[in-house]
Amino acid sequence: MAGAVREASRSDAEHIALATIGNVDILVSWNFRHIVNLPKIRLYNSVNRALGYQQIEIRTPIEVIGSW
Repeated sequence: MAGAVREASRSDAEHIALATIGNVDILVSWNFRHIVNLPKIRLYNSVNRALGYQQIEIRTPIEVIGSW
């Protein structure tokens, strides 16, 4: 993913890639370090655009279901 995710976080990259090619509406995660991170999301989406995919929405569960 063009340096957006380190090799040690390969499973995170796979998670994002599968969500992208699966055309999901929203990827929901608690992983603030590698996934739900605005600078990273911008990198993921720049890779998606470069490869002809649509941008991916990445949010926390609280953003999706609201506060409890």
